[in-house]
Amino acid sequence: MSLVTFGETALRFAPPDGQRFETAREASIRVDGTASGVAATAGRLGADARWLSKVPDTPLGRRVVAELQEFGLETEVVWADPAAGRQGLTFHEDADPPRAERLLQDRGDTAMATLTPGELPMGEIQNADVVFTSGATLSLSDTAADTTGALLRAAAGMRALDLDFHPGLWDAEDARAALADLLPAVDTLFAAEEQVAAVFDTTGGPREIVHTLATEYDLTRVVLTRSEYGAVAYHDGVVHEQDAIETTAVDESGQHEAFIGATLRQLAAGADTDEALLHGVAAAALSRTMSGPLTPLEPSEVERVVDSQQSRRP
Repeated sequence: MSLVTFGETALRFAPPDGQRFETAREASIRVDGTASGVAATAGRLGADARWLSKVPDTPLGRRVVAELQEFGLETEVVWADPAAGRQGLTFHEDADPPRAERLLQDRGDTAMATLTPGELPMGEIQNADVVFTSGATLSLSDTAADTTGALLRAAAGMRALDLDFHPGLWDAEDARAALADLLPAVDTLFAAEEQVAAVFDTTGGPREIVHTLATEYDLTRVVLTRSEYGAVAYHDGVVHEQDAIETTAVDESGQHEAFIGATLRQLAAGADTDEALLHGVAAAALSRTMSGPLTPLEPSEVERVVDSQQSRRP
């Protein structure tokens, strides 16, 4: 199974647990991108996965690519002149209630915002079993949005998109308009439940939401992730539900990408929707037990969790 993803990967700065940037003396630096995270998970689980992007030829840009390669992910990047675009950054403050987490976006004028279809290997996109990107790519610029549409329309295999809506990048109205133009080129939509509510102003329960989105945008499959409540999917007129697997959370920053990567890996291999969702929640659960957006999942661990869940079914 071959998976090609494209999109921007930011550098994520985070102070130690519970600290704010205004007083912190130090911060960790990790890569953080939906497209690269999905490819990394799928690759760990056996897929032939590759991440495509445009990255500034600067120390920060090289830092992103080096970390992804060290993780074992195949990368193919266009190196941009530093004057043409910068490296995107995010700043994350973790917090426990009643404090809220903060995610500050610093992703204006990035190299990825200038990407055009002619800069990427179209043959790889046309021949891939799955092509995946995220809604955040659309938010970077009109050029990035046009390129995203062109790449998805060129794909012959499954065309998958994660909603990946961040208010710090654009507002809900702009996101909804851009997605309305793009979704006809998408087969499978992934979305976090709270993001769907923000962008599409949906009402009703999860089962109704996935059916409404699939019908309104003529999607083959819609998968709604619900954090501690698991996932709900719509496919071929049937709604599928999968409970989350209870874990003691260490870090939840990579669970969504882990879920999508494992689910796509299974779908592309011919698994049915229920089997794919079970692998997705197993990967997400394991991801929550590790630190950072990129988590080194082991296929045997995922299968062990899947087998354990299947043995409990009546």
